Amino acid sequence: MIKMENHLGIIDVTQTYFSEIIGGAVTSCFGVAGMSHAGAKQNLRTRLRSAKEFPDQGVRVYRVGNTLVVDLHIIVTYGLNISAIVQSISNKVRYTVEEATGLTVSKVNVFVDGMLSRQTTLA
Repeated sequence: MIKMENHLGIIDVTQTYFSEIIGGAVTSCFGVAGMSHAGAKQNLRTRLRSAKEFPDQGVRVYRVGNTLVVDLHIIVTYGLNISAIVQSISNKVRYTVEEATGLTVSKVNVFVDGMLSRQTTLA
């Protein structure tokens, strides 16, 4: 949970909210085949509860000072320019989070954890 304080009081923004807006922004970018697990906790949870995807899969948001840092774990489509995909994701996530919350995003770390061919789809 990220806490923000302004002249009206304290606002708590949950990890789930960030995951939903960021996940939607990332998966709508061209070349993204899906989200990967962002660590052992998410991987274990998915294995225990079948193969269903969770809203926070592949997304981790934390606060450093007065800014946010976003870590993303993605799977890209084979044969496309990974650098262009990552740049597009970084710009879109930064814009989406700053518009939705008013908080500054200092860094978007994108980890490409896999590639899928164009014929393969995630189940």
